[in-house]
Amino acid sequence: MRALVSGGGTGGHVYPLLVVVEALTGEPGDVQVLYVGSPSGMEESIVARTGLAYRSVDCGPIRGTTPWALWQSVRRLWRGYVQAKALLSEWPADVVLTTGGYVSVPTSVAAWRKRIPVLVYLPDREPGWAVWLLSWLVERIAISFEEVRTAFPAACRHKVWVSGYPVRDALLKADRGAGYQTLGLDPALKTLLVLGGSRGARSINQALAASLPRLLAKYQVIHASGQLDWPDVVKSRDGLPEQLKARYRVYPYLHEELFAAMAVADVGLARAGAATTAEFPAAGLPSILVPYPYSGQHQELNADFMAAHGAAVRLDDADLGTQLEPTVVRLLDDDAALERMGKAARSLARPDAAHRLAGELRRLAQGLPPASDISDREGQRSGETAR
Repeated sequence: MRALVSGGGTGGHVYPLLVVVEALTGEPGDVQVLYVGSPSGMEESIVARTGLAYRSVDCGPIRGTTPWALWQSVRRLWRGYVQAKALLSEWPADVVLTTGGYVSVPTSVAAWRKRIPVLVYLPDREPGWAVWLLSWLVERIAISFEEVRTAFPAACRHKVWVSGYPVRDALLKADRGAGYQTLGLDPALKTLLVLGGSRGARSINQALAASLPRLLAKYQVIHASGQLDWPDVVKSRDGLPEQLKARYRVYPYLHEELFAAMAVADVGLARAGAATTAEFPAAGLPSILVPYPYSGQHQELNADFMAAHGAAVRLDDADLGTQLEPTVVRLLDDDAALERMGKAARSLARPDAAHRLAGELRRLAQGLPPASDISDREGQRSGETAR
């Protein structure tokens, strides 16, 4: 089977694809995968770490403040479509998987024109313009939560299939004891994990820096700052007393260390992106979620969902300066709350999502109907319980 995967612009569009590819290639059968991204997208450097073959096509948003700028946007998309169509002639795929982002439009439209089945997976709680547009063309739409179904046009909802958010098997199998050894941390101390994303969450990094000496006096901290604030974070670390510095593990970004970090953490602090709000439940990790204030409603909806289920505490960006430290201390000092929130988080996890999506790709490539989705199975269980 030859699977073309496409998505980019943010890590939230890239990492779910790579997780599904890992599940797909780990199953029996010959599978070839080609990743298609944008010419200057951040996805190329991420994909390069996996060893997957990578090609790029032109893409961009359809927008412009003048007719000429709008024409340039349309022209770029058309050029990307022509490139994608030629690529699919050169490398005929059996199935296409995309997560949205601008690059998904030319690749998916080209696949549609060549009658290659397309599965679009929406990581977020609302479709962007690319996924909304593609919902009319693709064979199947996978979503993480049942309530997202109504965000699609009524005429397309029969294609929607609830898969859950894909997370790597390595996260599900991560061992706490081994994690302490990997990261060189003390099992006797509570641990705060702070994730700033690939570029960085500046307001989180700054609020943490202001309270860092006091937090390190009681706890240990794993901090992935992102690239933008990395020089400032190193400066803060180097200014700490040696005893506190030993309790502070800093990284510009967590790659393979992420699984060990989640295994040893007692509380996670991060933005409320789709990946975070899937991985924290998979790890059973209580969290403090800070929605990015300029993400539309995506992150606010994610944080509110987690908080409503008792798995997280929501903090707004404007309140970080005054509320971050007391919120961290309150949670880390309350074992009963941590246990309760951890159970609530695990109840939201969909640990088989990656393998379900991989299986659905195989079914699409073979022309088979969709498997029953999570909402179907949960409905069946509810009915059995009622009986």
